[in-house]
Amino acid sequence: MSRTTRLREEVRTLLEENGTANTVEIFDHLNERFRWGATMNQVGNILAKDTRFDKVGHIRGQFRGSVYTVCVWGLRPSEALVKAS
Repeated sequence: MSRTTRLREEVRTLLEENGTANTVEIFDHLNERFRWGATMNQVGNILAKDTRFDKVGHIRGQFRGSVYTVCVWGLRPSEALVKAS
């Protein structure tokens, strides 16, 4: 079992409820939800390497006091269809 199983499942749940979320929103949600939290590197690796998640686009905005371009993530269409069935 991987160390990030609970984090991955929580990201999947968040994206099922909201449809899409950017990396900073996912990071903040995980750190509010779990006492131990996650690093931004962990969140980036979870999103990039888990086949259930798809990069939907980019958004440029002010996060943490500076302007950044962050990725917007959603569930892969096949995952959404399986859940709906």
